[in-house]
Amino acid sequence: MLTNKQKQFLRSESHHIKPIFQVGKDGVNENMVTQIGEALEKRELIKVSILQNCSEDKNVVAEQISDGTDSEVVQVIGSTIILYKESTDHKEIKLP
Repeated sequence: MLTNKQKQFLRSESHHIKPIFQVGKDGVNENMVTQIGEALEKRELIKVSILQNCSEDKNVVAEQISDGTDSEVVQVIGSTIILYKESTDHKEIKLP
């Protein structure tokens, strides 16, 4: 579980990152969760964009992805989800 200070730090770190995944009308599927999990292992911090045609609530989508990838939701802002998971092999981000 992330503290507020850690979330604030991760939000500032994620400011320049562009979303690398998009959730569309089909919602979250197993393949997407697997790919997001692999991306989190390499990058630790990623953004996921939710398209307008996605019928599910953005908070539900964030929860589904974080549960499936065992990651933390840093923030859901607008139609963007910021996710963090500490990498086992590529640890670069040092949390305060």
